[in-house]
Amino acid sequence: MIELCSVHDLNEGESLGFDITGKPVFAVRKDGDIFVYHNECPHLGIELEFQENDFLDLDGALIQCSTHGALFEIETGHCLSGPCQGDYLKPAEFTVKDEVLYLVV
Repeated sequence: MIELCSVHDLNEGESLGFDITGKPVFAVRKDGDIFVYHNECPHLGIELEFQENDFLDLDGALIQCSTHGALFEIETGHCLSGPCQGDYLKPAEFTVKDEVLYLVV
């Protein structure tokens, strides 16, 4: 397991990116739940964020790809619009132990 952050570092409606060697991931907290995905657009295979830790649209309701504006559901990673519509972000396996978020590798 690789330690990512304290769960208290990930605020409601926000996202955090983590540069894990060769496998960047990001986490989002929504409605008290945490979701972790590989930081890779299913359309172009590029990283998603606009700038560091900026993975969400302006409303904070959806994950947005900075390159072509594709929008993904936070809870499922399902692409709702854009050139990869119908595809999914790849979830990353994670666990929370003693209020610390870990990536399972």
